[in-house]
Amino acid sequence: MRTSARNQFAGTVREIVKGPVSAEVVIEIAGGSRITAIISAKSVEDLKLATGKKAYALVKASNVIVAVD
Repeated sequence: MRTSARNQFAGTVREIVKGPVSAEVVIEIAGGSRITAIISAKSVEDLKLATGKKAYALVKASNVIVAVD
């Protein structure tokens, strides 16, 4: 896989919660940290995602929002 994304995390799918349109996918990366992504239910099917399957989380900085009170 080649990509321009610099923040690439290899891991294992730990949980998938599918709704009618979207799905929540939890990927466990090195050190036990988890990254959660919301993707379309169709993408879950197209990628053949399943618990225990290896996957990558690619994080684009412009899509990360950090806030405090």
